[in-house]
Amino acid sequence: MIILAVDLGRARTGIAVCDAGEMLASPLTVIEEWNRERLCGRICQLAEERKAARLVVGLPRNMDGSEGESAQAAREFGYMLGERSGLPVDFQDERGTTITAHSFLNQTNTRGKKRKAVVDAVAAVIILENYLEARRLAARRETP
Repeated sequence: MIILAVDLGRARTGIAVCDAGEMLASPLTVIEEWNRERLCGRICQLAEERKAARLVVGLPRNMDGSEGESAQAAREFGYMLGERSGLPVDFQDERGTTITAHSFLNQTNTRGKKRKAVVDAVAAVIILENYLEARRLAARRETP
């Protein structure tokens, strides 16, 4: 199934997508939009264009696992996405994804404006990869 992942930000939101076999997560785009309604519409449009069957929104938990203001905002946005798109929305813990994304970009020596333009999409890829791995593990546990 094709799944679209969202790394929600205040000004920039990273989007990633996986193939129908759920094997490969790839960066799709970074949307620069402050207005949540317009952002939601753009993500719904991308989901329709890509024929996504599910959406995953990164959930920015605190390091102790609790949920603060940012996590609540992500949940509210995810519920809006679900209502507008008609697709199921799951949430994936995104602790450490931006740090990991910066580490990947350091390894590829991506700097300056190019780095700023892609870091959110790379973070969305990490969110999606973590989600896909959790799905695979759950499927293995269910298989006798």
